[in-house]
Amino acid sequence: MIFHDRTDPGESEFDRSLRPTSFTEFVGQEQIRDNLGIAIAAARARKEPLDHVLLCGPPGLGKTTLAHLIAHGMDTDVVITSGPALGAPKDLAGTLTRLARDQVLFIDEIHRLPKVLEEYLYSAMEDHAIDVVLDPGPGGRSVRLGVQPFTLVGATTREGLLTAAFRSRFGIVERLEPYPASDIEQILLRAARRLGVNLDAGAASLCAERCRGTPRMALRLLRRVRDLAQVQNKESIDLAAAEEGLQRLRVDALGLEEVDRRLLRALVQRGEPVGLKTLAAMIDEAEDTLEEVLEPHLIRCGLLARTPRGRVATARAYEHLGLPNAAPRRLDGELPFA
Repeated sequence: MIFHDRTDPGESEFDRSLRPTSFTEFVGQEQIRDNLGIAIAAARARKEPLDHVLLCGPPGLGKTTLAHLIAHGMDTDVVITSGPALGAPKDLAGTLTRLARDQVLFIDEIHRLPKVLEEYLYSAMEDHAIDVVLDPGPGGRSVRLGVQPFTLVGATTREGLLTAAFRSRFGIVERLEPYPASDIEQILLRAARRLGVNLDAGAASLCAERCRGTPRMALRLLRRVRDLAQVQNKESIDLAAAEEGLQRLRVDALGLEEVDRRLLRALVQRGEPVGLKTLAAMIDEAEDTLEEVLEPHLIRCGLLARTPRGRVATARAYEHLGLPNAAPRRLDGELPFA
């Protein structure tokens, strides 16, 4: 594989070593995996590049892994960059003109690509050519450069930020969902085998229940309970080690960490709907982190509700925090939240 422009700071060597090397090793997301497998087989039979692919979903569900598997399935290399790393047309032009035929270009956080670069990609994706401006200004000249047929794989956590014209140019659009606990258990047991450590079924089940349905978080929990079991000189990661490790990490039965509980306590303390900017300031977190990382799980757990006036903690949030339940309220005609 070829890596270009950047290395994902959130991805460690540990995670890369555990990445599946083929679709048969990839656990979960069966429909997406099968759809991509069929598309790859058909493209290879026609000796054509795979159609452009857009992968959507929350962080940590395997979008980068699928990009690598697409390249592996097409028997080609993957060139990696990200939306924030491409600030000007010249940055993208250099990447596109260096692509070999049928190569995969993976753009992470593609929703953060400047709109001018979205339009710049149109001709590369459809006509395999780009227009490079040589002399900007009234008397400017441009030259049209050919681009080898390639496959663009974009990953985004915010599909709605992409323009409709840009989304329409992706022939394959797949949306990843959180994994069920049974799939996470398989991922953990497979990872433990590759690491050469013994992971009891009970410990795997406990970690799977508390990882928010996210493989990345599950592997992070595995690292930490492995450390604890090693320090305690245990031959395997048993249920007791997993329970103690998760307690030390302050990960509760719903998979909430301290920052999640801090968010809920802030809403409870305020006692009224809170806007995103205010909430981000209250808990000292970025707005993107709230929307993309924290809120989706809290909403799925029924602990947080979004209303036209802002975010509110539900009755279940009060119960989870061990606080007296708030009386259900109506806010400008809204239904009471449960």
